[in-house]
Amino acid sequence: MGNQLFQQARESVTYAHSVANGSVQGDKHEAIVKAKNALSSAFANSTDAERAQLREFQQTIDSI
Repeated sequence: MGNQLFQQARESVTYAHSVANGSVQGDKHEAIVKAKNALSSAFANSTDAERAQLREFQQTIDSI
């Protein structure tokens, strides 16, 4: 069983990236806010390897 918060963060970042690229319809600002919240929640409860990936996800959100 994986880290549920980490999985939610990954999915949220993927969705926000898709909205920003126009491949999915949605509110860009709302998607980014949700992704940032998911990243924040996941960070405290993650392993070192997951944290490294979360930092990469954060960079993805920052570049949108």
